[in-house]
Amino acid sequence: MSKGPLYGANVFANGIRQHYLRYGGKGPVVILIPGITSPAITWGFAAERLAEQYDVYVTDVRGRGLSSTGPDLDYGLDAMAQDVISFSNALGFNKPAIVGHSMGARIAMRAAVSAEGAFSRLVLVDPPVSGPGRRPYPSKLPWYVDSITLAEKGIDAEGMKAFCPTWTLEQLRLRAEWLHTCYLPAIVKAFEDFHNDDIFGDFANLKQPCMLMVAGRGGVIEAVDEQEISGLNGAIEITRVPNAGHMIPWDDFDGFFLALGDFLSR
Repeated sequence: MSKGPLYGANVFANGIRQHYLRYGGKGPVVILIPGITSPAITWGFAAERLAEQYDVYVTDVRGRGLSSTGPDLDYGLDAMAQDVISFSNALGFNKPAIVGHSMGARIAMRAAVSAEGAFSRLVLVDPPVSGPGRRPYPSKLPWYVDSITLAEKGIDAEGMKAFCPTWTLEQLRLRAEWLHTCYLPAIVKAFEDFHNDDIFGDFANLKQPCMLMVAGRGGVIEAVDEQEISGLNGAIEITRVPNAGHMIPWDDFDGFFLALGDFLSR
């Protein structure tokens, strides 16, 4: 049975309302940044496991969940990275760790590079490595647009199954309930930036301990990418979850935590 978060709350940081869910409440602080269409609550099942050892804060990235949204906001990578820096400062954290998934991993990297020394360590879970002149991100934009458009009108778990056929009923229900909170222009901007923002320079400039977690069946990060990343920054620890697609903890929950190991508490 899910225990749920300790509480949800909002903080005004970087000029917007940032909503978050707090799990655990004890141990070192970990900020968890979800991916492109994952409101904070959809990461609850993984946050609860992390909360056995850490004080976990899962954020709603701007334009998603209960954080600020609308046509007047900047949904670029730099703005989202500054959100994380300001969020950490507003809550008085002292060098928290960050776990970021997909888009959230790109945000984590840009935040760490932009505010050197602000974060103790990073876990980058299958970040898109597409960019100018690079291999495109394997997911296609219509997959996001179509599912969000249906969610805005109202969709149930059975309807969502067409988009996420391997997910459990509980996961499908949660996505069907919350996907409508993903502001479509924010999603389109983030997807376009997967191809317009080259993050390999960020890999090179990371100074803190960093883990890159690769989905074995995701097709997002390939061997050639791992080689380039290692060449740019040999200190990055690369781990793999062989039987998982891009949504690693959804596909292989135990494999996700096996790959993570004790990295956050070393």
